[in-house]
Amino acid sequence: MIKGLNEKLQALRKQYRLSQKDVANAIDVSPSIISGYETGERTPSLENLLALSYLYRCSTDYLLGKEKEIFFETIDTSSLNQLQVQRLAAFIDSLKT
Repeated sequence: MIKGLNEKLQALRKQYRLSQKDVANAIDVSPSIISGYETGERTPSLENLLALSYLYRCSTDYLLGKEKEIFFETIDTSSLNQLQVQRLAAFIDSLKT
């Protein structure tokens, strides 16, 4: 296991208010695999590590411990429902193009 990876994955999942099942569905694995990543019993494949970095909008370097901070701005979406969060994310993505 990569030192600190399990804690980062769990913290990011909670930050995005996702369940292990949500993450599993997003990267096409079973929820027990996500649980294994978060307990440190399993190490993600390179493909799954990359998928997790896309899902959590962070670099693989951050997940692997090479970078100490995530270099992006965060927006507090705690008062928004899931549909509003999805629309906000789509809007932000549209600004990038």
